[in-house]
Amino acid sequence: MAPLDQTRKASQQAVSDDIGSGDTSKAGSRDIASRLLAWYDAHHRDLPWRVTPGAFARGVRADPYRVWMSEVMLQQTTVEAVKAYFRNFVEKWPTVEALAAAPTEDVMKAWAGLGYYSRARNLKACADLVALRGGRFPDTEAGLRELPGIGAYTAAAIAAIAFDQPAAVVDGNVERVMTRLYSIETPLSEAKPQIRALVEKLVPQARPGDFAQAMMDLGATICTPKRPRCMLCPVREDCSAILTGDPERFPVRLPKDDKPLRKGAAFVAEREDGAILLRKRPEKGLLGGMTEVPTTGWTARVDGATTAEAAPFPADWRRAGQIGHVFTHFALEVEVFHAQIKGDAPDGHFWSLAHEISGEALPTVMKKVIEAAIPGATKKPKGMQ
Repeated sequence: MAPLDQTRKASQQAVSDDIGSGDTSKAGSRDIASRLLAWYDAHHRDLPWRVTPGAFARGVRADPYRVWMSEVMLQQTTVEAVKAYFRNFVEKWPTVEALAAAPTEDVMKAWAGLGYYSRARNLKACADLVALRGGRFPDTEAGLRELPGIGAYTAAAIAAIAFDQPAAVVDGNVERVMTRLYSIETPLSEAKPQIRALVEKLVPQARPGDFAQAMMDLGATICTPKRPRCMLCPVREDCSAILTGDPERFPVRLPKDDKPLRKGAAFVAEREDGAILLRKRPEKGLLGGMTEVPTTGWTARVDGATTAEAAPFPADWRRAGQIGHVFTHFALEVEVFHAQIKGDAPDGHFWSLAHEISGEALPTVMKKVIEAAIPGATKKPKGMQ
């Protein structure tokens, strides 16, 4: 019998054992889990951090380091956006010890553009701590939650996927699947405990990591926010939202408040050799530890000045345009000014040579600013790609 067939048979046997034990309250749940795992065996996504069902059946187990890395990167970020960053990180730093030994600045540079930069700082802090403990991640949810940057969801995902613990893994995809499966009318912001309790009842003892990934894949590829492909769903027979005729209505959400609009200015100073004047942001707060051009004092709560008079030093500042950027809790409009200057960098600033700009720890908003002033400046030179 092929290894994958053995895995399927083991999953089906686990379902039969649960039903045969007399605990009939689990029968429906285990049947859902069995059908979902069978679907996952045939239709799983191939992802660079994932051990496929076939490899799992042959005895291959997930590397906790790679699982942890991917889950931190995937927080509030799409799979497609993460793939290239993940490959770059594990190529540069193939082990947690290697990441711990890396300078923080190098880690921040490698993270630039992925967003939510506190994740990068926590990633480095977590690697440092795990390396001090011998390079081994805790194998329980409770132990994992003690590490920097690991909350309830990430701890459950690592425990299930890396250590095969029967943890209830609930991300946005899983929330959508569960609210439709059970037609949960409670608004999503209030329904999270109920959803988690329902997932706990579904998690099988056999292959809980694959079950977690199957739920995520189902939400990402079949039970999508718009136009879900219900006819292809392995659990459609149990889905009460199908009976309502409007599965897209779930999850129910409360009306969103409009994001406040903040305004500010940014100043791109360029030297005659193409170098750009940069500085490092404070370690704590918005875009903490990242690199930027000089800006006015805008934050999530207050506007900054928007005119050339607010420049950090005198120069022939010329308006280069305006850029927009959306953060989690606010939108931002930035007036961009450009000037050619000479001389040494002011205190707290440094010159980044033209061929080095693409490797700086510039968040996306700063790349937009620089590109508005000097088109192409943040792109890698052809010979470096």
